[in-house]
Amino acid sequence: MPRSPLARIFRPTPRSLSRLAAALQRGELVGVPTETVYGLAANALDPAACRRIFRAKDRPTEDPLIVHIYSVAELDTIAHTNPDALRLAAKFWPGPLTMVLPKRDVIPAIVTAGRPSVAVRVPAHPALRALLRKTRLPLAAPSANPFGYISPTTADHVVQGLGRKIGYVLNGGPCSIGLESTIIDLRDPHRPRLLRPGAVTVAELERILGRAVAQANRSRRGAPQLAPGMMKRHYSPRTPVLLHDHLPVRRATADAWVFLARPAAGHGRNVFWLDIRGDLSGAARRLFALLRRLDQSGFRRIHVERARGKGLAAAINDRLSRAAAR
Repeated sequence: MPRSPLARIFRPTPRSLSRLAAALQRGELVGVPTETVYGLAANALDPAACRRIFRAKDRPTEDPLIVHIYSVAELDTIAHTNPDALRLAAKFWPGPLTMVLPKRDVIPAIVTAGRPSVAVRVPAHPALRALLRKTRLPLAAPSANPFGYISPTTADHVVQGLGRKIGYVLNGGPCSIGLESTIIDLRDPHRPRLLRPGAVTVAELERILGRAVAQANRSRRGAPQLAPGMMKRHYSPRTPVLLHDHLPVRRATADAWVFLARPAAGHGRNVFWLDIRGDLSGAARRLFALLRRLDQSGFRRIHVERARGKGLAAAINDRLSRAAAR
């Protein structure tokens, strides 16, 4: 049986955007850039199209999808809003914040793992925003990779993982943030909960809300999830990952060793760093791409130094702990 052709990569020209918008309106899948990671988009109002996402990714249906909309003006058409959600939207949208809210009936159950709530955000990436405007549809878009594997941060990553399962990828360049969005549960605005850390920090959320944001527990596999990215093992390379507060001076040569910043000594073919100065934004932006590269390099294990500090460090360490989980 002949192999399916590889997905075509399109630049965000007006002609390409019109072509990809038409594909989405027909119920097809498109790999799309966001400022966080690349997503696999489908018409969020079309249950059959959304089922194709789950099949392409081999994703369990208990793991819900995030719905992307063009503007906060569309929020009330797919979710029941509240004043706190609108305050956060005014501050952080477009941007890397997802809110979980009670859903309206227009959103099919396949999108929400059968739950009566929906995860929604307004992305900031200009190419995806242009595509959303063209389609005039909300787009369901989880990360564009086989389920559980390292999230893609370039168009080439999408083709490497799903290139024979989808037909189109919109190339928006490397993702500027590199980690998935922050997710906050606002179904009960009096009891906000952080479901997944990201570039929007807990301190920033608490400052806008004027109250504490609780930390949700990780979810067990098999139960319907409230939001994506809550399972204990996720974002994971095939090569085992081991985490350290500080990497040892003596290091096995068959393993890869990843520092937060460029080390003063001990350079070698198996020594890497996330950012030359240890800047957390740079480390987050490069994390998934480096894990992919090391996973394809034949190392026995990947040792990674945990990020230190607050804010974005929590998001980096969250992704590392899920990548290292067994």
